[in-house]
Amino acid sequence: MALRRVLDGEGGYDADPNQTAAEYLEGWLAAKELTLKPTTYARYRDYVTKDLIPGLGTLRLDDLGHRQILALVRRQLGAGRGRTTIYRCMATLSSALGDAVRHHRLASNPASPPVMRRPPSPERVVWTADEAARFLECAHVHDPLLADLCEVLIGTGMRKGEALGLHWDDVHLDAGVLYVRYTLSCVDNNRLVITSPKTRNSRNWVAISGRLGEALQRRAAQQRRDAADPRTGPFAGLVFTRADGRPLRPQTLLDRFRHLSAEAGLPRITMHDLRHLAATITIAAGVPLVVVSKTLRHSTLSTTANI
Repeated sequence: MALRRVLDGEGGYDADPNQTAAEYLEGWLAAKELTLKPTTYARYRDYVTKDLIPGLGTLRLDDLGHRQILALVRRQLGAGRGRTTIYRCMATLSSALGDAVRHHRLASNPASPPVMRRPPSPERVVWTADEAARFLECAHVHDPLLADLCEVLIGTGMRKGEALGLHWDDVHLDAGVLYVRYTLSCVDNNRLVITSPKTRNSRNWVAISGRLGEALQRRAAQQRRDAADPRTGPFAGLVFTRADGRPLRPQTLLDRFRHLSAEAGLPRITMHDLRHLAATITIAAGVPLVVVSKTLRHSTLSTTANI
């Protein structure tokens, strides 16, 4: 078996039977950096360097089995790690070992089937339409930029990063549509990047209502008043920016959103929950589920139904 792995090894993977799990994972991670989005790579890197290598790295890759993986999961549970975090960490390990199987480095994936079930999603709190209206009324007085951003999130069901990555070149007010082409993300909580949206279906046209058109026109007028220095590169021409033209930081916006929600006496939610609010309002208005799914740009109708 070891000889076959040496002869069949490909893609730059070390076929040495004495290779440790740490050595394999480091090589796998380096290869993935060339193909993954920066945010996805950062998440994989953290799981590999902070959990998988400390927990399993000294083992020979050929000796890594279900028993050792289960022991790591039990240690992490005993240390108080959240089940969702551990599940995602194990999914990263399964992806890495799945690549080892595809490159004939391992005969089978010891992390598949997974050693723990996928934790159930937490029950989400979604505002009512009246609560959303109360928030927007308060926000338009105290934080107009946040108010217009939330108008877009509620009115279109866009993800927060998609709205923050929206460029004026993709807004067509006369035609009443905008195109979702980018998403803005923060890597390691300190570096902003513009990347492609979450899925292939996410890149699509979205209708603009009259109310949304007014919110976007307010942003354009405010940017003209600010007369910010023109940006260059991927951050040039963003719809939602600071007064100096720089992009907005997602965490800062979330902090402002939660502060204003508390001031308005509303239940605590995330900005992503506004996407679910958009779907809830639309479904309650009698719009068919298939139309809601296309509006949210979900890959499948079942995704919309499940959420």
